[in-house]
Amino acid sequence: MPRRKIRLTGAPEAPLRAALATLRSALGIPDGFPPEVREEAERAAKAPTLPSYDATDLPFFTLDPPTSTDLDQATHLSRRGTGYRVRYAIADVAAFVAPGGALDAEAHRRVNTLYFPDGKVPLHPTVLSEGAASLLPGRTRPAVLWTIDLDADGRTAAVDVRRALVRSRAKLDYAGVQKDIDAGTAEEPVALLKEIGEARERLEAERGGISLGVPEQEITEHDHTYELSYRAPLPADGWNAQLSLLTGMAAADLMLAHGTGVLRTLPAAPDGAVARLRRTATALRIDWPHHVSYAALIRGLDPHAPRHAAFLQECTTLLRGARYTPFRDGVLPAITTHAAVAAPYAHCTAPLRRLADRYASEICLAAVAGQAPPDWVVAALDALPRQMAEGSRRAGMIERGCVDIVEAALLKDRVGDVFDGCVVDVDEHRPTVGTVQVESPAVIGPVEGERLPLGERLRVRLTRADPGTAKILFTAA
Repeated sequence: MPRRKIRLTGAPEAPLRAALATLRSALGIPDGFPPEVREEAERAAKAPTLPSYDATDLPFFTLDPPTSTDLDQATHLSRRGTGYRVRYAIADVAAFVAPGGALDAEAHRRVNTLYFPDGKVPLHPTVLSEGAASLLPGRTRPAVLWTIDLDADGRTAAVDVRRALVRSRAKLDYAGVQKDIDAGTAEEPVALLKEIGEARERLEAERGGISLGVPEQEITEHDHTYELSYRAPLPADGWNAQLSLLTGMAAADLMLAHGTGVLRTLPAAPDGAVARLRRTATALRIDWPHHVSYAALIRGLDPHAPRHAAFLQECTTLLRGARYTPFRDGVLPAITTHAAVAAPYAHCTAPLRRLADRYASEICLAAVAGQAPPDWVVAALDALPRQMAEGSRRAGMIERGCVDIVEAALLKDRVGDVFDGCVVDVDEHRPTVGTVQVESPAVIGPVEGERLPLGERLRVRLTRADPGTAKILFTAA
């Protein structure tokens, strides 16, 4: 599921670079891998455990941002009678990472790849994540190969998962794929992305699921000032995301049928969170009638419109209750569904960037083979949710810290200016302190004033914006 994405372009000024470096240091983010981890990764890159099944005859392709080199998934799409066959190859990290080794221990400490506006901190050494384990074009790689047959409506008819050797033929990007599909020049395995993606989107709407088309925020430095813009996702982004969701749902179904697994669950959003989101909609002048559901509102938004893009960013707050839920021996958890997916769901498609996915793959492989999961997988299940929760907490702190820093940079030359906004929160114990959503630029920050009308529009004056301390402050004007 999406998180807020912030990217810096241009040459960020020293205070902004220093603030991001300070955030890394304050959160204890590692700037490299220990020697023993690097050495083990180098050895594993040269001698992975290879499967016997060979699927290199299938012309897989990857679909990622142009600069990505940590490629978790490769796809091959075809027709099957009146339906479809989706082959989805996932990087087989277990072919390189031995349980109990230094590389495994470091992955458990890091839990996931961490993203900053000016770079990332990988889960695994780049010799694996961007090299030997990545599904790079023209390279034969070990993978966990999902084969999912769909009927004419896009519903799952059959599922198989096995280890296989695969070979991607092409590294594609979203803009190029969208252009070729729109022009009618895409070859069938790529052209089917639209047909299958739209079918899965219709099923998602039917079951009440929600996919957030969260735009990427881009902060551009120019002549010592910063400008905010949004890169709205293309339809191809959404179609590709549906393949990942399809695989995650298939994984959850296998786990539930097998009686052992680790699901990604999310209860329905509490009323208070939805009420706060309604106040944000008011601040951004987005009409949300009370008879219109959250799901219906989301589907009617245009991520190309700046106000809608800003609102979609804030919608990610409703995903904060998501957790990893393990179970075993046929004893199912009380909650088995993910509210945004509106179905059981598991993380399994990004093992280069997320620790839990490696374990999910092993459980699904065992389920299809009619075997018990490996002992090292079962032994890790109890601790895995706590480790992943800590990783999510750290990622959330990074996200909030980065948002604060870039918003302060964006506003640093506008201290004293007055903005239109809406009070989205008021401190229960200090009614003169709250949170305001500014309409333009679309930032959220603390506000102080004698009267802070919750949910109402308010003119506010910016009194502080310091990128070095990541602090901004508004006062009621």
